[in-house]
Amino acid sequence: MKILLINPEVPNTFWSLTSALKFVSKKALLPPLGLLTVAAMLPESFEKKLIDMNTVPLHDRDIKWADYVFITGMVIQKKSVDQIIERCKRLNVKIVAGGPLFTAFPEAYLNIDHLVLKEAEITLPAFLNDLEKGCPESFYTTREKPDLKDIPIPQWDLINMKKYAVMGIQYSRGCPFNCDFCDITALLGRKVRTKSTSQIIDELESLYVHKWRGDVFFVDDNFIGKRQQLKNELLPAIANWMEKRKHPFVFNTQTSIDLVDDEELMTLMAKAGFNCVFIGIESPNDISLAECNKTQNTGRDIVAAVKKIQRFGMQVQAGFIVGFDNDMPGVFDKLISLIQDSGVVTAMVGLLNAPRGTKLYKKLMSENRLTRPPTGDNMDCSMNFIPKMDIHELLGGYQKVLNTIYSQKHYCKRIKTFLESYNFSNKTRLKLRYSNIKAFFRSMWRIGVIEKGKIYYWMLILWSLKSPRRLLMAVRLSIYGCHYRNMLEQVNRQMKELATISSDEYNLIDNG
Repeated sequence: MKILLINPEVPNTFWSLTSALKFVSKKALLPPLGLLTVAAMLPESFEKKLIDMNTVPLHDRDIKWADYVFITGMVIQKKSVDQIIERCKRLNVKIVAGGPLFTAFPEAYLNIDHLVLKEAEITLPAFLNDLEKGCPESFYTTREKPDLKDIPIPQWDLINMKKYAVMGIQYSRGCPFNCDFCDITALLGRKVRTKSTSQIIDELESLYVHKWRGDVFFVDDNFIGKRQQLKNELLPAIANWMEKRKHPFVFNTQTSIDLVDDEELMTLMAKAGFNCVFIGIESPNDISLAECNKTQNTGRDIVAAVKKIQRFGMQVQAGFIVGFDNDMPGVFDKLISLIQDSGVVTAMVGLLNAPRGTKLYKKLMSENRLTRPPTGDNMDCSMNFIPKMDIHELLGGYQKVLNTIYSQKHYCKRIKTFLESYNFSNKTRLKLRYSNIKAFFRSMWRIGVIEKGKIYYWMLILWSLKSPRRLLMAVRLSIYGCHYRNMLEQVNRQMKELATISSDEYNLIDNG
């Protein structure tokens, strides 16, 4: 049987880093890890092809080749998903679909031949069993949470690794916390399930054998959900493997802010090769954090926490949200100060949305405040509910935050603040690649000559010259900033269009 696996196109967003990838001649940030894992779960007798539309075009001949097209998708990929479905229907090729988009909105895709929802370790074997018998059903779902101990290594040979900037790997699913606006616990549960240490080492070895060298992202929603297991088993094993293989990878992941409470864990993560963590900080106001049940963040000195993690050798990227019911107009200036003072260079600031299945969604539904489905885009100026703050005041404050923190002046100042706190002492020998040199010269032209505010770029570069590591990091973060400013232009255009409409009209806009 011939199976075509398709990863739909992701639009240009904050996390796509589309503009930044051009500096290093890459097509996409990450490969479709879910599809690569699903491919490895299919029978060996199946002939498989994978098309990632973010790196290569999808042709009709690809679709016509297949007996079945497997599609995954997140909410933000909906437009591309719908186009793929239309093409498959026109060419009379059957579709098997799964992933977050289809799991959240199954009623919107009843025209698909086979919906295989939730976690594929449970539902995919059931579909394949029925397919072998010649009687596959149209709908497969489950309430079970699979053990991750039998998940195969992703089938890396289906992609061209050279087209990507980062590789992905998954250790755990689930999060022990239960933030009201987050759909992770609805999808994956609060009980943290993990792969074995030997599985992770085998996956790292597989990446190494496939000649990957560079950044590897642990895609876990909260990597530190099982701390003792990490400290006693996984991190020492990764550190030993990295030493044996002469440190071919640099790791980053997502954690909760309480990482800062465990110095042993931070030390072990840095030793294993982690140099960056993403943390959901969300708000400078404890009352807004309490509102959304973000209890792990309340009562903390966030600036001190961020700087401490930086001193342990890990950059902190962070997510922030405005639009909570308890947000007052002063929240915008507080948020700017928090981001600047902490040196969080990659600061993703979005408007609050309520994904389906979350506690926030249910609350807003009971209050009759829901308006439209969320788009999945963190920076498209949309909300799927009626906020307490006047929408124009909220959008104006949001725009002020973005225009401030991503101006060349404030962005370069924040890079310097970060680098002054960041501990380089526990890092391995610097490996300078040709792509680094090429990116540096491209940044000098694009940011140091063409862009406005270039004086701040050159001041940062001159300040960074005292240390090769510092210079490399300053250039890399400056390149990210180029992408964020391009996103900012998009936001400002949207804001200009929204400025002329009423609050009621805003709530009726269909951003999907």
